[in-house]
Amino acid sequence: MNGRPCSKVACSEAAVRTLTYVYADSMAVLGPLSARPEPHSYDLCDRHSERLSAPNGWQIVRYSALGEVG
Repeated sequence: MNGRPCSKVACSEAAVRTLTYVYADSMAVLGPLSARPEPHSYDLCDRHSERLSAPNGWQIVRYSALGEVG
């Protein structure tokens, strides 16, 4: 484990991506795990990052690290 668990309650999997909300643009941004924990972001495991959904009218933007598959 990388030392950072998934932010979802009762999930003990390792975090692999970071989720940030941009409320002004109605956007959820999911990218590679941030270098350090951020207070207004959520670290998610593979399973929860794949299942991510957003409210109606919101856009989900998924970024990948260079060389990352998926």
